[in-house]
Amino acid sequence: MNAKRGYVPEDERNFSPEAVEKMKIASRHILYLINEGYDLKQATVFVGNHFQLSERQRLAIMRSVASDQDLTRRKNKQLSLSELNGTEVWIDGFNIVITLEVLLSDSLLFTCMDGTIRDLAALRGTYRLIPETADAVRLILDILQEASVGKVNILLDEPVSNSGRLKSLIAETAGSKYCFDLDIRILRDVDRTLYGKEGVITSDSIILDHCSSWINLTSECLKRKNKQAICVW
Repeated sequence: MNAKRGYVPEDERNFSPEAVEKMKIASRHILYLINEGYDLKQATVFVGNHFQLSERQRLAIMRSVASDQDLTRRKNKQLSLSELNGTEVWIDGFNIVITLEVLLSDSLLFTCMDGTIRDLAALRGTYRLIPETADAVRLILDILQEASVGKVNILLDEPVSNSGRLKSLIAETAGSKYCFDLDIRILRDVDRTLYGKEGVITSDSIILDHCSSWINLTSECLKRKNKQAICVW
């Protein structure tokens, strides 16, 4: 049975064509405020109240937009797949796997201003494997194999339920089919471990702003699967 990761029935109303057009207007207001130095969350609350946006709509905008300064910084640190030959990459495991589960479940995805693809799936410390999980892992590993990376580090958050099961599934899915070295670790603080790292694979905006360089894998996966994402800005 398809668990439809990230699916909420109300999203059909929240992200109808008419609703998205209203969200784009609201996003322009929020962008003006954050480029003037206002906090993103506070700006979203203020503008969201004015436009009477739902919590899901506000979250979609918050995950999609970024200030000009942040966009420039992220763009300057971005690596292409063609630059990964022989390199070591670091994957924010739950962040990337869950987004790809959402993609493979045909649930809502958003094209963000920094080029990443993000979702609205709420982890909140609880996670379970779904039928799409193995295919999501395989998609990641296949792309990295094609890019001829030298080593892949996949970091999973220890506080999240079933992190051990996901680690086992990744190892089983990888088997001996790939040429790169694979290291799967369960850590207490994945985010801080990725700060300052080169070749980080995540769509987490805070990590993007603290790592040394990153790869936009979610966007590549969207293209390969010929899926669509919504733009709310």
